[in-house]
Amino acid sequence: MKIRLFCVLVFTSFLAIAQDKMPYQIYTHSGQEASFKDILKASEKAEIVLFGEQHDNAIIHWLQLELIKDLKGIFDGKKTLVLGAEMFEADNQVLLNQYLKGEINQKQLDTTARLWKNYKTDYKPLVEFAKLHAIPFIATNIPRKFASLVYKNGFEALNELTPEEKSWIATLPILYDAKLPGYVKMLTEMQGHGGENLPKAQAIKDATMAHFILKNKKEKSTFVHFNGTYHSENFEGIVWYLKQKDPKLKMVTIASVTQEDIIRLNKEHINKADFIIVVDEDVTKTY
Repeated sequence: MKIRLFCVLVFTSFLAIAQDKMPYQIYTHSGQEASFKDILKASEKAEIVLFGEQHDNAIIHWLQLELIKDLKGIFDGKKTLVLGAEMFEADNQVLLNQYLKGEINQKQLDTTARLWKNYKTDYKPLVEFAKLHAIPFIATNIPRKFASLVYKNGFEALNELTPEEKSWIATLPILYDAKLPGYVKMLTEMQGHGGENLPKAQAIKDATMAHFILKNKKEKSTFVHFNGTYHSENFEGIVWYLKQKDPKLKMVTIASVTQEDIIRLNKEHINKADFIIVVDEDVTKTY
C-alpha cells in the first residue's frame, strides 16, 4: 500500500511539472525534489555558499539575484552578507570598489575592468544590488594572464611575478592534487591536449577563488560566491581548497545543469552538489 501511494505521489508531481511548464526543478544531492525555499534555509545557516552557474543561463542568473535579495531581507542587520564572483579578477578590486562607492561611473568600469561580454544582462544586476545596499563584492579570480602563464609554463612561472602581482593570486606555493577526479576528467575530455598544465591552470583559479573567499569572509556572515558550476561540482575545485584551510566550514554548494526532461534528475548529476538546479534545455541562452 505504501509503495503504491508513493508511486501515485511521484507520478502526480511529475504531471504537475509537465502541465505547469516549469522551466526548472531543484533537487537534493541524492535526486530528491527540493525547492528554492530549501536552498534559502540552508544558505541562511551557511558561512559560504558556492552558487555554480552555467554562464549563459538566464534562469540561473535570476535565481542568484533572488537568493541574495531574500538573504538580505532575512538577515536584516543581524548577519552580514558578502558577495564575490569568478567573473571579476582580483587586480580589478580597486575599480570595483570605486564603482560600488560611486567614485567612478558605469562607463569607466566598462572600459577598465575587463568585464565579461554578458555582464550587462547577467552580472550587473548582482553588482547593482550590492551597490544599492552597500554590500561588499569581492573580485576573487586570478588575472587571466597569470592563469595563462600556468597553462604555458606550469606553477613555477608564478614565482617570477612581482610582490604586487602575487597579491592577486593564492599564496604560493599552492597545494595541488593531480588525481582529483575533476582534473583527471579534464585531461581525459581534452584527450591530452594542453598536457599536465591544463588542470594546473584550472587549479590556480580554484585556489585563488578559495583564497579570496576566506580572506574576505567575516564573522557572523554568509559569503555567496558565483562561479562556473564546474569550479565547485562534486565538492571539488574551490570546495577542496576551502576544506584544506578549514575542514569545519559550513558550506552549501549549488550546481546548475540542463536536461531535456526536468521531472527527474539524471544519474550523472547525482551528488554534484548539495542542491542541483535542472533547467529545461530549451530555455533561451543569454548569449
